[in-house]
Amino acid sequence: MIKLTDAIRQHPTQAFLTFLVLHAVVWTVLPALFFINLPLDLIEGLVYGREWQLGYDKLPPLPWWMLEATYRLFGPDLFFYALSQLTVLATFALIWVMARQLVGPVGALVAILIIDGMHYFTFTASKFNHDVVQLPFWAITGFAYWAALRGGRTVHWALLGLGIGMAVWAKYFVVVLVLPLVLFGLFDRDARQSLATPGPWIAVAVALVVMAPHLVWLMQNDFLPFTYADARAVQFKGGMDYLAKPSRFALSQLLFMLPSLLIAAPYLRRDVRGPETAIKSGVEVLANAFDRRIVALLTFGPAAMTVLLSLETGRGAVALWGYPLWLFLGLWIVLNARPLERVTLWRIGFLWGVIFIGTAAVFVIEYDISQRFRLHYTAVVYPGKQLGAEMSRRYRELTGQPLAYVIGTMWLSGNIAHYAPEQPRVLIDGSPARAPWIDLDDLRARGAVVVWVAGDPDVLPPVFRAVAGDAQVQPVVTLPLHIGAGVTQVGWALLRPRPVPRDGAEK
Repeated sequence: MIKLTDAIRQHPTQAFLTFLVLHAVVWTVLPALFFINLPLDLIEGLVYGREWQLGYDKLPPLPWWMLEATYRLFGPDLFFYALSQLTVLATFALIWVMARQLVGPVGALVAILIIDGMHYFTFTASKFNHDVVQLPFWAITGFAYWAALRGGRTVHWALLGLGIGMAVWAKYFVVVLVLPLVLFGLFDRDARQSLATPGPWIAVAVALVVMAPHLVWLMQNDFLPFTYADARAVQFKGGMDYLAKPSRFALSQLLFMLPSLLIAAPYLRRDVRGPETAIKSGVEVLANAFDRRIVALLTFGPAAMTVLLSLETGRGAVALWGYPLWLFLGLWIVLNARPLERVTLWRIGFLWGVIFIGTAAVFVIEYDISQRFRLHYTAVVYPGKQLGAEMSRRYRELTGQPLAYVIGTMWLSGNIAHYAPEQPRVLIDGSPARAPWIDLDDLRARGAVVVWVAGDPDVLPPVFRAVAGDAQVQPVVTLPLHIGAGVTQVGWALLRPRPVPRDGAEK
């Protein structure tokens, strides 16, 4: 194993590239093998993305555009999981570029191995969504901020603005990163000098230009997505919540970090100082005190700001908001740990391997073995392909036309929209307000299916009657769930096409 350690020390860049390939292959193949159906986030993203809007009622549009583009370019579901891993790999590469300038290539590799222990980059990253897509933009923002403050080059200030601007298109959560950066620039004695240069204003200008189309859309639509964000961050109900809720968020982040801290644990050992192991593994700590302050800010500033904003607004923080918070944790540990020796490097690599394999094993247990014993199905074993094919077949048999529209909940109608051969458009929840891009006249002219699972399958739910009150209820669709999880029954109704003649009068 010492020979392997020496090989890594001598060829750290090749070792890093090997890690990237291994990471991408494993975490692309696993969901492709065990996700029989697309997860909810991907189904939702495809419903929204195909409409190519500048904004939607929930979140910014970037990840949904990326999903739609991936589908149009490549097709099979496998490529959605590959897209997620390419996003993670881009994040790792950006951190690597920064870290190798501070701790050398071996230290940069160790920094990446440490953060790879968190499920944000492995287990849950397979469900490509806003949390995943923001990762590289946070990484590029952190790198550019450090490079701009240290070198003052215009290109880095412009890159900082680009990173922040694109992060807004990804998820509004970037505010907890931007606020600490601004405060650091105002109060740190070395960072404050940059305010006398054009650099910060270049960053602001670039950021505003990049995010401008979405900002205009937000203003035109009364900042509609913030209503969704407001619902997600639950209001505190009493004084104890001000202590309990932020503490719970902080504890959740600590628990998520435990595998990473375990990988880093060999740094704390003091029994590897013998002469035969005292040879350094190529880590060059090139950082000065200013660099260390910037890295500490990037590591802990956003998390601290999340807790402070939770206290200030009286609203809880969601545990999974932690995706981008710890990107620089590995670099901070390497910067502040004792020198990395041969045995320490070997132990870090070994622990990373154990956790990497263990996480993959847990994934298989969660999405294959445990599914066979659950009383209720999960999204990834839903028979979406069969439902889409069946609704398409029945609609064609009854109307002689291809299925153009489906009315129903995001999950149910989204599965039909993705898996039906015609890929019909979706009137989400039967609400024109949720899907203003849908032309109701065209929907009535071309017809639709209305689908539901809640309530009586033989009675059209009241929520759909405003747009499809004359839909004809049809015999229930019964489909077997995968992996022996029983069956699902889907109520549905046929909204027959009603072509409108050129004179505007209905037939």
